[in-house]
Amino acid sequence: MRVDLKTDDEELAAIPRFQLATNHARQLFSTCIAFAGLAFAILLMWLIVDMFAPTSIWIPIQLNAAATLLILLASFQSAWRIAVWRARIIAPEELTPEELSTEKEATHPQPDTEQTGKTVLKTINPIKQLSDRIKESRIKPILSAIGIDVTWVVLLILFAFLLIDSGWNLSATPKALGANAYLFGGLALLVAFALLVVERYLAAHKQEWPEALPLAVQLRVAIVVFVLSAICLFYANAERIWPLRLAVLVGLLPCLLGLELIIRAILVIFTPRRDSLEPALFTTSFFAEMMRWPPKPMQLFQASLHQRFGIDLRQVWAFGFIRRAFLPILLFILLAGWLLSGLHEIPMNGRGIYERFGKPVAVLKPGLHVSLPWPFGRIINVEYGVVHELAASTDDNSTAPAIPNQADPTEGPAPYTANRLWDVTHRSEKSQIIASSSDGKQSFQIVDMDVRFIYRIGLTDEDALKATYNTDNLPMLIRRTASRVLVHDFAGRTLDDLLSEQRNQLAADVDKAVQSELNRLNSGVTLLATAIEAIHPPAKAANAYHKVQSAQIEVQALIAREKGKAAVDLNQAEQKASLLEDDASAKAHQNISQANIAKTLFTADKHAYDSAGKTFIREQYYQQLAKSMKNANSLIIDSRIQGTGAPTIDFRSFVPPVDPKTNTSTQSGETH
Repeated sequence: MRVDLKTDDEELAAIPRFQLATNHARQLFSTCIAFAGLAFAILLMWLIVDMFAPTSIWIPIQLNAAATLLILLASFQSAWRIAVWRARIIAPEELTPEELSTEKEATHPQPDTEQTGKTVLKTINPIKQLSDRIKESRIKPILSAIGIDVTWVVLLILFAFLLIDSGWNLSATPKALGANAYLFGGLALLVAFALLVVERYLAAHKQEWPEALPLAVQLRVAIVVFVLSAICLFYANAERIWPLRLAVLVGLLPCLLGLELIIRAILVIFTPRRDSLEPALFTTSFFAEMMRWPPKPMQLFQASLHQRFGIDLRQVWAFGFIRRAFLPILLFILLAGWLLSGLHEIPMNGRGIYERFGKPVAVLKPGLHVSLPWPFGRIINVEYGVVHELAASTDDNSTAPAIPNQADPTEGPAPYTANRLWDVTHRSEKSQIIASSSDGKQSFQIVDMDVRFIYRIGLTDEDALKATYNTDNLPMLIRRTASRVLVHDFAGRTLDDLLSEQRNQLAADVDKAVQSELNRLNSGVTLLATAIEAIHPPAKAANAYHKVQSAQIEVQALIAREKGKAAVDLNQAEQKASLLEDDASAKAHQNISQANIAKTLFTADKHAYDSAGKTFIREQYYQQLAKSMKNANSLIIDSRIQGTGAPTIDFRSFVPPVDPKTNTSTQSGETH
């Protein structure tokens, strides 16, 4: 029972907790120093380990241990302040100067003026004066209203929560630790043994020390934390995942303890205080008191109500009846629940394989079915007609950007999955090795392809049994089977063949090969369709491939252009040669015809000469002469005219007449 200095006349020196208050204060002070030093050392090791192995098991173990020690430090410092209050009431001269000054500053701050009335001279410092003014006007009223012990408890527990949150990582992968794990596991057990010694000491002195039992039960939480941490270190390796997960989940124990303590600390703020009334330890934990066997939560709850509020629930008949009927009712509920485990509902898009004593006996259709309760009978749900789409690649492509969420792609932009640009890495694409040739030598290339399979479990009962018992992971089986088939099928194909070949035919070949392999494995899977969405070089080589492809197109265009020019030149040459040949042939025919004409004329002339003789020659001579003289002015003179009778020529007839009439008469007269 708490003591009130103003109303109680009891001799305080006769009370055991006041007699041993000085000893209790020193013990708690030493324990707080030990907890603070150990927590600081663990945090220092955490800082070193975090630089080299931020995802190892050391991080959660060290942070959980440090957080547990900080929560214990918060509880023990609160109990230490109560012990110091009792010791100052009984024998203040027995306290050390550090302990006494600390408690006095927390409760009764010293004035600037000594008791003798002499003023203490201080160096005038504006910054220090401003800080003192803020401290006196702002901080001290808040601390006096809240309480320095409550402030320390809240700050230490919040820091512990921050440490637990920093070490919370359930996605880390296990790693090998080496021989150091056994060393630090042994140190954790050593710390747990030391805490066990302290816990036993406090439990043994609970009669003369009211705060001993609440502190002892909180030490049990710390002991469990260190023991579980040691177990995790002993069994941790690269193959086991449970030590790492357990090391992280251990942080729930100090988290629950700290959450309860911080709630109690906040409630204490609204509790009225009196300097004459003995302070009570508010850092007690109902959760920590459950760390016993058997737990007995109802008894602890009744005892707490009776101690704090004087309410004795043991005198209420209803609670007694509930306590007596609780076990039978609980057993009846458990039995009814166990019997109801044999009642199963199979949805419309599913089937159920009924196992009786571990052996499948029937494939049940959709509806409500009754079977033997677990574990004698169970029903395994199997899909019925549900269609799935599966990409040939895995979904953990870290180099690809994350797919953003789109609420309504109907009215908005195209979905991200429609992006088929070659310079972007997609999550559904898979890198594949294909054949290639370089300088006449065999080589290989890497391409990215998006191959999707639309599949479902077969509709027959046999397919349902095969899919359930022959395969543990259907998507993984289909993906690995497809990868093997794609490697085998594309090993003999080049990039040009893949880009130019019809994708429907290629998809049909892949679908047929994958389905044949799945049937050979008795998987019970039916492939409905296989779609090859995209085939292109890797994203990092897309630009280079574009340049190579454009260069090849340019080269092919130049070759085609030069071939066209060569064809034009050849056609022109052929046309010119044909014209020359036709011209020569025509000229040859013309020459032959002229020769034939000349031959015919010569033959005719020869026959004429043979018939007429010189007359023909003279006739030909006259004809040729007439032809030659046809357009020439000629004067024929008879060579037989002699000189005495030389002919005269009257040139007057060749002169134009002056008088036509005269000329005419003259000409007529002369003629006559």
